[in-house]
Amino acid sequence: MIAALAMLALASPVLAQQRAAPAPVAQTLAPAPPIVQAPAVQAPVIQAPAAPVMQAPAPAAAAPTSLAPEATPLAGSGSKSLKAEVASLRELSPWSMFLSADVLVKAVMIGLAFASLVTWTIFIAKMIELSIARRKLKTALAKISDSRSLAEAQFALGAKRGVLSSFLAAAMREARLSAGISSDSGIKERAASSFAEILRAEARRIRLGMGLLATIGATSPFVGLFGTVWGIMNSFIGISKAQTTNLAVVAPGIAEALLATAIGLVAAIPAVIIYNHFARVTKGYLEQVSRASGAAGRLLSRDLDRTHVSSLGGAHSRAAAE
Repeated sequence: MIAALAMLALASPVLAQQRAAPAPVAQTLAPAPPIVQAPAVQAPVIQAPAAPVMQAPAPAAAAPTSLAPEATPLAGSGSKSLKAEVASLRELSPWSMFLSADVLVKAVMIGLAFASLVTWTIFIAKMIELSIARRKLKTALAKISDSRSLAEAQFALGAKRGVLSSFLAAAMREARLSAGISSDSGIKERAASSFAEILRAEARRIRLGMGLLATIGATSPFVGLFGTVWGIMNSFIGISKAQTTNLAVVAPGIAEALLATAIGLVAAIPAVIIYNHFARVTKGYLEQVSRASGAAGRLLSRDLDRTHVSSLGGAHSRAAAE
């Protein structure tokens, strides 16, 4: 028994050691979880390179934004160039060239513009005057076409004033002043002289303003040329001061100078055309006035012959009575 107990006593430390031995093993195995968890710790490390891969498109997306500032200056430069072209066109417009011209050139342009205005005013006024005069004279000639005497013709015309009324009045006045004169040829000659004066007066009246048209048509190109020469002289002086022959410096001054010649032609060409037109129309109207003069002369001749016949009849009747 004693021996058995001794064996047990000896075996108990060994069993105790064997029982205690698993604890260190368990303790040594305890750090295993970190080994198992190492992949979890390394997972972010593995995913860390993925982040730059995911972010790699970001620089590509940012590339257009980096190009946007470059596109904006291009658009701005295009708009600036367009504005510059528009400004240059405005600078070369007739009004801007007039404003930037020399004082003498401006005076020439204003004078030519006024001459052009006078030309068109005369055109409108003379067209109205000639149309009314021709219509009145034609109507008056139609009214006295069947008249047999000066008194009857005046009665047909009434109180209307016109060139035909002046002819009839001159004929009757000459017949009254020449009463008692037996020479009919002398009366007709004096009446024809009065008719010629009336015709010349009517020609002067109807041609009023045509001399101004002729003057404008003849002198306007030379006046515009004077403004052009003066403007080109100033342009050359400006070129010598700038010491450059750049077209951008030379062109505006020359354009301003040539504008004076252009305005001169604008004033002269219509004036010449209108003058030639009125010369033809006036000639036709004066022919109608000559017809009116002839009608008044014929009426005067009838009255003289009628008076002469009546005087002869009275003389014969007195001779027969005696």
